[in-house]
Amino acid sequence: MMQTIRKSPIKGIQDIRTHAGKVDHQSHPHMAYMRIGCLEMEKARKIKEKAGAQRRIDIIDHRLREIENEKADIQLILGDRPDACKIRRHAREPDTGGGFKIRY
Repeated sequence: MMQTIRKSPIKGIQDIRTHAGKVDHQSHPHMAYMRIGCLEMEKARKIKEKAGAQRRIDIIDHRLREIENEKADIQLILGDRPDACKIRRHAREPDTGGGFKIRY
């Protein structure tokens, strides 16, 4: 009885198994410290950006308070009469009854 011996295919470089793509970068201390450094720099930039945005919000809030104060002063001068505002508004509207019209 003769056994047939199976020949395995010839293996090349493509068949060599490595751990090249499976390395966990966090397991290397220098890579982990580099990532922490990058995160700290990003955090510092975001804190600076937030402070600038907060400064702009404060400026807008200050202006809104000024507007409300000025509006209150004007209403006080008018005697806080709602009809006085209507009278002033109607006085500013142009008279549309007369004049001329241009047709093209």
